[in-house]
Amino acid sequence: MSEVAPVQEASRIKSLDVMRGFALLGILAVNAAYFAAPWQTGIDPTVAPLAVDGSTLWTWLVMHVFFEFKCITLFSLLFGASIYLVGGERSDKARGAVLRRRLFWLLIFGLIHALLIWYGDILVTYALTGFLVLFARSWKPATLMIVGVLLYLLSLLLQHALGLFYDVIPPDQQALLREQLAAIFAVPPEEFARMREAYQGGFVSGLQENVSTWLSIIGNTLFGLVIRTAGVMMIGMALFKWGFLSGNAPTWLYGVMLVLGAAALALVGYQAWLNWEARFDLMHLMTRGSLANGAVSIFVSIGYASLFVLLVKAGARVLTEPLAAVGRMAFSNYIAQSLIMTSIFYGGRGLGLWGEVDRAQLWGIVAGVWALQLIWSPLWLARFQMGPLEWLWRRLSYARPVAIAKPA
Repeated sequence: MSEVAPVQEASRIKSLDVMRGFALLGILAVNAAYFAAPWQTGIDPTVAPLAVDGSTLWTWLVMHVFFEFKCITLFSLLFGASIYLVGGERSDKARGAVLRRRLFWLLIFGLIHALLIWYGDILVTYALTGFLVLFARSWKPATLMIVGVLLYLLSLLLQHALGLFYDVIPPDQQALLREQLAAIFAVPPEEFARMREAYQGGFVSGLQENVSTWLSIIGNTLFGLVIRTAGVMMIGMALFKWGFLSGNAPTWLYGVMLVLGAAALALVGYQAWLNWEARFDLMHLMTRGSLANGAVSIFVSIGYASLFVLLVKAGARVLTEPLAAVGRMAFSNYIAQSLIMTSIFYGGRGLGLWGEVDRAQLWGIVAGVWALQLIWSPLWLARFQMGPLEWLWRRLSYARPVAIAKPA
């Protein structure tokens, strides 16, 4: 029996790496607001200092329409595929042990990231969800798809129940809900000043504020994301088993999914414009205004996957090679994004610009980080087989030394 070992460079599936690289860069575009300002700005575009008007509406539209929910969904599809790639069938005890160690150490890395670097961590959610999904990795693709879709629909019902049933709520209860939402998303000047002082102050005050924020949101984050993420991971595993994500499906199918994804993207764009016409009324945002994006984002994500498969097949290396390098170093690049952004916005560890930039300036910072990662990832992989954190993660998962340098 051959020894269980990490996948070698020559055996990697290029389309998966390209998709992962794009998804990671897009996730930063969504996360940027949460690094730079109160978390409420990531949901409500009217909250200062990232409030938008007619001249800056594009700064929110581009993020919301093209990246929000689409990139994290694409990443979740790929994570589902990786659970099968690493763990194999449930009958394979050796690979199953590697998978469990892999998820355990991802949980540890996630807790370190969430508590010591940035509260918006997704690794904890992925690790906990992965421990559930690993039991399904021997299911047939059709079973995975059916259960995944059902979980996706259940999460949609739970997350958007207010929007789906808002019209049947009595008027007095609607008024009460509006008051409660306004209280949650309001950032009074004194609260903003307190948060700015904490984040712009020393390392300890920023760390305390970060931990406090993570503890206040982790419950809702897990409740809101685990069911949806589990469903998407199962869908991703099914698509991988069918050969779709690896580029082995018929070309016409990728074309169909690309058209379907474009139609879903147009629907999200139309809903975003309606949100602007409603001047981002908070109750509208939290009901009808978020339903389209939550419902059809998975079609956009699969459309993106189809686009990158077709680009890889077409040999568009000038586009796919840098993205593939970012994707091969996704773990290192994800943590690097947090380190760079907190160094820019938190005091005590960097420039302390928290609360000081607008959305247009924030896009400039995001573009700069994109450029850095698109440049340094290929340079690193020219000398090494994997990123530094990928090496550490594999070393711990396989419980034995793993070579990082490229063989001579």
